[in-house]
Amino acid sequence: MQRTRETAAWPTPPSSFQTLDWPPPAFSTFLSPVKHYGQSLRGRKVIVHCNPLWMTSPKADLSSAKEERFNHAGLAPQFYPRIPSYKADANARLTAIVERNVTFLGGVDHLQNAYFDQKSILSWTLADDGGDPPRYPNAWKNPFAQVRMTVPVTAPYDPQRGPNSSRHKPWSKTGAGTTRFDWVPLDRSLQWGAFQRVIQTLRDRGNDVLVVLGPFNESMMTDENRAIYRKLRDGMASWLAEHKVHHIMPEALPSQLYADASHPLTEGYVLLAKRLNSDATFRNWMQPP
Repeated sequence: MQRTRETAAWPTPPSSFQTLDWPPPAFSTFLSPVKHYGQSLRGRKVIVHCNPLWMTSPKADLSSAKEERFNHAGLAPQFYPRIPSYKADANARLTAIVERNVTFLGGVDHLQNAYFDQKSILSWTLADDGGDPPRYPNAWKNPFAQVRMTVPVTAPYDPQRGPNSSRHKPWSKTGAGTTRFDWVPLDRSLQWGAFQRVIQTLRDRGNDVLVVLGPFNESMMTDENRAIYRKLRDGMASWLAEHKVHHIMPEALPSQLYADASHPLTEGYVLLAKRLNSDATFRNWMQPP
C-alpha cells in the first residue's frame, strides 16, 4: 500500500508485505493465479479481501446449473472441482490448462494484449474498422512494428473512471434499502469453498495472511435480507477465527459512500483506510516479525 496524504499515519509496511488487490471476477478464479503464478509470494505478509458479492445469488456463486459467462474463465478450475455454470468444451478447457503451464504461451498472450488489441496476429491483421463498407487498416501494416518494447500505460484521464467521471456517484440518493439478494449458504457455496482453498494455499507457503471481510453495502438491503447477510458474514468470520486466520470485519460505510453493492467511492476508500489503520489487529499484524 502506498502512502497518501490521507493515510500518511499508516505504519511502514515491511519489505515482505504484499497486497492481493486485483480482484478477479470471483473467488473460484482467484485460486489459479495464486497457485500457478504466486510462487514469489512465499513467506510474505499478504492481505486478501473477502468480498461477499460472489455469494449474492447462485448465478454469482457459479453454482447454478444454467451456463454463465464470466471474465477470466481460463483461470477457473477446468475439470475439478466442477463448476456447474461453466460449460466450456474439452478443447477450451485443455487449451486453458496448457496456456497456464507453458511459459512461452504466456508471453504470446502478453504480446497480444499489449500490442495487438487482445487479438492473435492473424485476427488483428484481418480486423475491420466497423464501417460500411468496412476497411482493414491493419492489413498492410508490419506486425513486428507493433512490438514497441514499451509498457502500455492508461490514459491520464478516463471519462469512465475516477472522481470526475459520471459513474462516480452514490448508488442511491435516498439510501432506502429495497434489494433482496438470494444469498447462497456457506455450506453450499462454490465461491466460499474456493476462498477457503486460497487461504490454505497461501498458509501452506508460509504466508502470514490477513483477511479484510467486506464491508458490504448493507444499506441496499431490506431488513430481512440484511439479517441473512449478517448471519452469513458472521459464519465467515467464525471460520477464520476457528482456523486462526488474522481478519478484520470493518463496519459498513455510510450509504452515500458506496457506488454499488460492494465498491466504495473515493471518499469511502479513504474512510475505510483510516478505519483499518486504527484497528489494533491490523496494526499488530503490520509489525515486522
